Amino acid sequence: MTMNIPSSSSFLSLLLLLLLLSLSSSVQSLTSPSDVSALKAFKSAIKPSSIPPWSCLASWNFSADPCALPRRTSFSCGLLCNSAATRVTQLTLDPAGYSGTLSPLISKLTYLTVLDLSDNSFSGFIPSAISSLSNLQILTLRSNSFSGSVPASISNLKSLESLDFSHNSLTGNLPKSLHFLSLLRRLDLSFNQLTGSLPKLPPNLLELALKRNSLSGYLDKSSFSDSNQLEVIELSENSLAGTLPPWFFLLPSLQQINLANNSFTHIEISPATTGGADLVAVDLGFNRIEGNVPVNFATYPALSSLSLRYNRLRGAIPLEFSKKKTMKRLYLDGNFLTGKPPAAFFSGGEDPVSGSLGDNCLQGCPQSSQLCAPSQKPNAVCKEAYGNGRGRGKPMP
Repeated sequence: MTMNIPSSSSFLSLLLLLLLLSLSSSVQSLTSPSDVSALKAFKSAIKPSSIPPWSCLASWNFSADPCALPRRTSFSCGLLCNSAATRVTQLTLDPAGYSGTLSPLISKLTYLTVLDLSDNSFSGFIPSAISSLSNLQILTLRSNSFSGSVPASISNLKSLESLDFSHNSLTGNLPKSLHFLSLLRRLDLSFNQLTGSLPKLPPNLLELALKRNSLSGYLDKSSFSDSNQLEVIELSENSLAGTLPPWFFLLPSLQQINLANNSFTHIEISPATTGGADLVAVDLGFNRIEGNVPVNFATYPALSSLSLRYNRLRGAIPLEFSKKKTMKRLYLDGNFLTGKPPAAFFSGGEDPVSGSLGDNCLQGCPQSSQLCAPSQKPNAVCKEAYGNGRGRGKPMP
């Protein structure tokens, strides 16, 4: 009997094939089982009919390992894993219109640093279990249909640097525990239905955005007591009221303020001698602010854009505004300002001020200047505002 002895080259090929098969089988079980079960629960909470065949979630086939590379057909997008390919570190979905709820079992992804589900159609409550993600740095649920309140337990996310729940249907008060997010730099809860007043803000916050909610009450100094790094405040389109105090404009790092479309009635401005050096833009339009135009705004060295439009301001336009070289945009339209506007506004310099002084009670505002559009209020309206027979510039006591 003759035996077929394989050649050395065939033997080496067989060994190589066995090695590859061994490596392949070991790759199949790299990802932590707890992460795999969390991903399965996450996907199962999403309506299958909302998962397009071309989307990231459509490629999540759990017959393959989520962290295995290369990902040619399974888990082609939406996930990033650590260098050991054992734990999921980022879950960033594409804006494919996914609908469903956010599974509480997301809390098992304990290595997660980024969770971004923005621009989809998720609904239901934000699960409090999300607070178990102690490594999370970026949490973005923007532009979905989440409802209910912001979980108070969110303060447990000690590594969080950016929180964006804007463009949802969240209700209730802001949790007082927000202050304990000591690393938070950016907070955006705009375009929700949040109520109540501002709690104490996180100490290292740079950007605060709460536009178009139903916030009410006054601006309390205690809310901003640790806000030494705050650069941007966006609180427009709420129901905030009362007097804007001088300390607010003197926050040491503040650059942009937008409080338009609220119910503020008065404003107190101190000269920028102890703060306010970085303030560039202020928008207080469409409130109910009474009194004279605050001349001390002219002392803020970097201020280039100021809007006080459509309030209840009276008296003359401060001459100091026309002498301020940094002022590029000035909107004072829609008030009851009187007298002649400063001539320097119309001198035709190299870099003229843009904006509007229209819809006031001014005299001698050149119709040829775009700055004077729209036209001034009718005399009858101005006389009524200042008291019949008292004339312009003589408001009632």
